[in-house]
Amino acid sequence: MKISNPFDGITLGALRERSSEKWRVYPADVLPAFVAEMDFETAPPIRSALQRAIDRSDFGYAAPKEIGPAFAGFASSFLQWDVDPQTVFAVPDVMSGVSQALHLLTQPGDGVVINPPVYPPFFEVIAYEERRIVDVPLVENTASGWLIDLDGLERAFASGAKAYLLCNPHNPVGRAWSEPELRAIAQLAQRYNVAVISDEIHAPLTMPGVPFVPFLQVARDACDAIALSSASKGWNIAGLKCGVLIAGTSLADKMRERLRALPTEIESRIGHLGVIATIAAFRECVPWLQELRTYLDGNRAVLRQLLAKHVPGVRYRPQDATFLAWLDCRDLDVTGEPSAHFLKYGRIALYRGASFGAQGSGFVRLNLGTSRPILAEIVQRMEAALLHR
Repeated sequence: MKISNPFDGITLGALRERSSEKWRVYPADVLPAFVAEMDFETAPPIRSALQRAIDRSDFGYAAPKEIGPAFAGFASSFLQWDVDPQTVFAVPDVMSGVSQALHLLTQPGDGVVINPPVYPPFFEVIAYEERRIVDVPLVENTASGWLIDLDGLERAFASGAKAYLLCNPHNPVGRAWSEPELRAIAQLAQRYNVAVISDEIHAPLTMPGVPFVPFLQVARDACDAIALSSASKGWNIAGLKCGVLIAGTSLADKMRERLRALPTEIESRIGHLGVIATIAAFRECVPWLQELRTYLDGNRAVLRQLLAKHVPGVRYRPQDATFLAWLDCRDLDVTGEPSAHFLKYGRIALYRGASFGAQGSGFVRLNLGTSRPILAEIVQRMEAALLHR
């Protein structure tokens, strides 16, 4: 059969040969659509770079000195963001970078603001670092989608919170925050002397026509700020372990001192193959990324049509960014968590909404980073599950 689009060329048979978490957590009869791992073949320049490393047995410790220039080049050409390579530091992954930022900018016991429903490791890293979680939930607006509660944010800042862990673009609701929203956050952070840590891992995956606005570009020197990014989501290389931390200009020297003071063993957690793949992604794989974004944009439309036809009780607002769909299942006549119902009766694994905070109860997160035939099967399994009430 002729494949019209290379992103449609993947098959379940080939995918089940993979040994990553997505394909090993559940039994073989379960179709996984939960974890943020796309199904597509790796971009050819990344494959070539890794193959060259394999051919020369290049499996030593990472030497990430080219990460800064590579990311700065990508930021300039793709994000229209002027980044000084000297402010860019390699980290093993985004969440370890968040951990280092919390160490630099806060003290044990300090309050750290987050906006649930939000990426579950946000809760975990704050607690692990012995900081205090301060919830300022997103506001659910029927007309315009999910919004940041700026009044709630100001109350939290005024009450003594020391840092704000921002998710931009937001996981799971998929908002790419606008420049006015980010400017308002920067002004509040400046007024109350709150540091901002912006997780921008999904920045490469805004949909066509949707701009990504980096927080550091808006804030400039208004407040202490750090951004985290990675090629892991945009190019599906999370297992290779390499991220980037971008320090606001006022923090660059402090961050450099902080990283120098870390034990050598911490830096050695950065994956050498991850560095190789990340540099290839930022320097050689933007055309592939553009094709991917176009395909994911089409998947948003396909998913909306499929849900309207087969599972009309599920509400879906197509996301600004990411390959993750946040589905409102609160109107479904099912007992308990919708994700558990879909797993039991449809053999489809979706991410439990309540894992993103109490505000996610009644929702599920669906990974649409797959082929359209597989996406159709995901929705068909959801429909079959609802025959059991």
